[in-house]
Amino acid sequence: MVWMTGFHFCFDLSNARLLEADFYRDPVWTWQRTCILSLFLLCAGAGQAIAAAQSQSWQRFWRRWAQIVACAALVSLGSFLVFPNSFIYFGVLHGLALMLLVARLTAGCGRWLWLMGAVALALKVAAPWAWAAGWLGPEFNGRSLNWIGLISAKPITEDYVPLLPWIAVVWWGMALMQWYLRRLSLRSLPMAPLMVALKPLAFLGRWSLSYYMLHQPVLLAGLWLWGRA
Repeated sequence: MVWMTGFHFCFDLSNARLLEADFYRDPVWTWQRTCILSLFLLCAGAGQAIAAAQSQSWQRFWRRWAQIVACAALVSLGSFLVFPNSFIYFGVLHGLALMLLVARLTAGCGRWLWLMGAVALALKVAAPWAWAAGWLGPEFNGRSLNWIGLISAKPITEDYVPLLPWIAVVWWGMALMQWYLRRLSLRSLPMAPLMVALKPLAFLGRWSLSYYMLHQPVLLAGLWLWGRA
């Protein structure tokens, strides 16, 4: 969450022409985005594994899922007001809502989750060959199907997190946490000094959705006030 905040602050500085950076093509920034998103979805998968181990009810799942969907709709609306030509219609929260549903339904697959993730990644890697062979048509580039991820050209949008290949990271997060829960007891392990030092940041994990929705408006408001000073 801290890394994401710093990344978005730099993006805001660039958008305000206070920082020279190419967030769409420069590997320094594109790889950061990939790493941040991977950590986010890995944690989401791990969280679903814990929820399944604790026998979370569908009622509780749907309540949280509805919150994510509502926030995704707000992101779409807000981004349309700021970036009407490249607004977010299937970004991280939209993708997360779909992937959490898939994760919930596949939580019982156990060790097969590793293979399922590998297949999801392989499908994404194989997409260019499928396009070259004529197996995929232009409809996969349109908004009705590009949420799957089997595209030949990235859509014009400020954030795009399709099912493929990102569901692989969620599945691997679930598999890793299930492996951990089978072998270790978190309460029986002494906390490393680093973990003790970082414990005050735990609230970011407990309130991750609220923080995600609020951090950008706060950053933008701060930049606006700084510009007015």
